[in-house]
Amino acid sequence: MSAGLLASCGGSSPPANLVSVSNAGCGTNWHAGGLGPGWHTFQIYNAATEAGEVDLIDPANGAIYAEVETIGPGTSSPMRLDLGSGSYAFRCLFEDYDPVTGPTTVIGGHARGTPAILPITNNDLLGPAKEYHAYVTVGLITLLSQANVLAADVRAANLGAARSAWLPAHLTYERLGAAYDSFGSFDEAIDGRPDGFADGVNSPQWSGFYRLEYGLWHGQSARELTPIADKLIANIRALQASWPSTEINLLDIGLRTHEILENALEFQLTGHDDYGSGTTLATTQANIAGTLELLSILHPLLAPRYAGLPAVYTWLDRLNSLLNQNKRPNGHPIPVTQLSTSSREQIDSACSQALEELAPIAAITEPRIT
Repeated sequence: MSAGLLASCGGSSPPANLVSVSNAGCGTNWHAGGLGPGWHTFQIYNAATEAGEVDLIDPANGAIYAEVETIGPGTSSPMRLDLGSGSYAFRCLFEDYDPVTGPTTVIGGHARGTPAILPITNNDLLGPAKEYHAYVTVGLITLLSQANVLAADVRAANLGAARSAWLPAHLTYERLGAAYDSFGSFDEAIDGRPDGFADGVNSPQWSGFYRLEYGLWHGQSARELTPIADKLIANIRALQASWPSTEINLLDIGLRTHEILENALEFQLTGHDDYGSGTTLATTQANIAGTLELLSILHPLLAPRYAGLPAVYTWLDRLNSLLNQNKRPNGHPIPVTQLSTSSREQIDSACSQALEELAPIAAITEPRIT
């Protein structure tokens, strides 16, 4: 796959320039000075017998202008970016070989181009991972407490109180969105949808918060729902017990800043995950809170690397404000199906723009070999 870290398409492309790379030499045939500044597309050809990765870097500090990931032997892949004034060199990373950096070439003048991003290493992400692990630990304590209140109301056949207790507990889980991959099978058991089951909402395999929501808002009895509530408590307890030994994938920390809200756009703002309570706008706000927690943890790494970071906060605030405007006088969110066309369009637009601004973070925070 080819990607420029913060590069975007624009302008017309000149004929592609072939750059040959291998574990013995990295872009030795390329001379950027003859091209001049502006948008260029390079065809990176892998002349080695192994697959590899290729970065275009600033040789002074290793900052990355653009990259091509996993290019197979004997194949080529495009690398497109806006060349500005500065120093450039290709760096090749082939499995079982030390990184190879090609010759430096310089483009003179004062032209601005695609910015180079200082790479982030595994060591850089160990602190944020530890901090996020602690955040989830506290969240699971709150989750279990709130879920116990919910389950007790169900067992006591106080289903009105159970409906009131369901949302706070579910929102606490949704604020832990960045950890769902680390939760493994617990995520499906605690917050799974019925989509994959042949019997859908009637499947005996469906469990968790959404299953309880469906039952509580579709007239099911306490006798029917008590085993589901008990199973939810058991799964939360098991997740809490396993969490201290769980490691968060370092790649996921930055990736989830985009994926949490992407899931919200697909499942919450469409009303897909409304199983009766009409609270998917509140869930979206919980997802925003989870995203902001990740951004806070990553802020020391992102601030010097991502010039677009202020726009991320601007659009998340805009989305949150729009969601706040679509509440009833009692503070309950308006169901998605009851939103005006104008409100729905504004919310979807703000979410889409926030996702656009969040998109580069995954590439910026991808741990790299330096």
